[in-house]
Amino acid sequence: MGVLEQAIIFATNRHEGMKRKSSNIPFIIHPLEAVSIAAGITNDPEVLAAVVLHDVVEDTPTTLEEIESVFGKRIAMLVASDNEDKMPDLPPSESWQIRKEMTIEHFETASRDEKIILLSDKLSNIRSINRDYSNKGESLWEIFNQKDKTKQEWYYREVARVTSELSKESAYHEFCKHIVTIFQDETDTDKAADRLVRDIRITVDSANG
Repeated sequence: MGVLEQAIIFATNRHEGMKRKSSNIPFIIHPLEAVSIAAGITNDPEVLAAVVLHDVVEDTPTTLEEIESVFGKRIAMLVASDNEDKMPDLPPSESWQIRKEMTIEHFETASRDEKIILLSDKLSNIRSINRDYSNKGESLWEIFNQKDKTKQEWYYREVARVTSELSKESAYHEFCKHIVTIFQDETDTDKAADRLVRDIRITVDSANG
């Protein structure tokens, strides 16, 4: 059995009984969707395994030490890169901004493999948000720890910025298209997404001198 198949079985068992936020959809659908996105960018089985496993430490009792013992050091390090410090001493709504800023700071200098994991994870998330937003409208934000739409927009734009190394990938363009669809109410979303990709590249290139 390959490492990816092993990871899928492991994650399915650890996420058993869990549901996606405000739905009856089994949680495992999210990491499986994320890995299908990542597979369009890389064929590295350890990166793909890390995508499947990216939420087992954050959302189940599984530890990084257990991931390392089962899957090895590299996969454990890749999983760790996409995990937030949940800051249990603070309410999630109060720690949200701090947690997201820490995520963005880490990915400023993260490896390409780590950025593939982040983009795949967040594209799966924003696809779900876009589907729900078309049905629920602005009331959708009430289910999140961060209910301020402008702050959600800030976060997703920052994810696009720190993953701009992947801007030639179709998954990156789709990610930007969802951003403009949800947060800018654009009618021609393809052109708006192209502008966003271009503007991000200009910003990043300027910052890099």
